[in-house]
Amino acid sequence: MPKLTVKGVGDFEIAAGKRLVKALVEDAGIDQLHACGGQSRCTSCRVKIVNGEPDQITEAEKETLRVREISDPGVRLSCQLTCDQDIELEIISRLEGSGRKDLGSAVSDEIQPDPKWTTKT
Repeated sequence: MPKLTVKGVGDFEIAAGKRLVKALVEDAGIDQLHACGGQSRCTSCRVKIVNGEPDQITEAEKETLRVREISDPGVRLSCQLTCDQDIELEIISRLEGSGRKDLGSAVSDEIQPDPKWTTKT
């Protein structure tokens, strides 16, 4: 089982293939935002990956990051990643302090939209 390390929170064993956004909320107990319900339409679920960043990215995530002009190294959308390897990250988008009333819409177990994988570069 992959290990998820959330800086300042702890280490968690996560079922392989689980969506990162769901692992953060369900397993790590983080109030991780996901306003669009994990559809790669917004950037509320972004995290900063410190170690273990996957080499691949969905075309939807790549386009969302481009349109929103987010190019910071290691910043990824947790709704577009699965827990397939050990990963260490920092939470940068939480419900606390956001002014939102809730985390967001329900998130499917599968990456949405249907993922088309490409390289990160």
